Amino acid sequence: MIDGKPIHRNDYKCFYPITTRWTDNDVYGHVNNVTYYSYFDTVINLYLIEQAGLDIYNAPVVGYAVHSNCNYLSGIAYPDEIVAGLRVNKIGNKSVTYGVGIFKKGGDKVCAYGEFIHAFVNRVENKSVPIPEAVRAALEKLVITM
Repeated sequence: MIDGKPIHRNDYKCFYPITTRWTDNDVYGHVNNVTYYSYFDTVINLYLIEQAGLDIYNAPVVGYAVHSNCNYLSGIAYPDEIVAGLRVNKIGNKSVTYGVGIFKKGGDKVCAYGEFIHAFVNRVENKSVPIPEAVRAALEKLVITM
């Protein structure tokens, strides 16, 4: 970390490859800024599905995105091979703050990094609820102490 910013590969605990697509590029020849948020959402939910057993279609409690931000340091473009690093910056009773970093494959410094907050809600009642135990256990494996 530099000045508290997670910009190196070792600032993250879990990694997923991402395939860039032709449609990710914008008219300026690089991945459009809004696409990074899709990458964030994809790796977070993939982790929850794989590591916490989240059933995205039927689980009674799900995470709703309530905040996100992204800082861009260097561009990526199709057909770059990229990897997303994932960590948990903060875990509360009903919400979690993830940190996500986007790296070029084999790179040690992030091209972009940001935060993504999930608030957990009962799907039927649409009301805030505590993080389910299986999800909390999976999230705790990603907690980074700052």
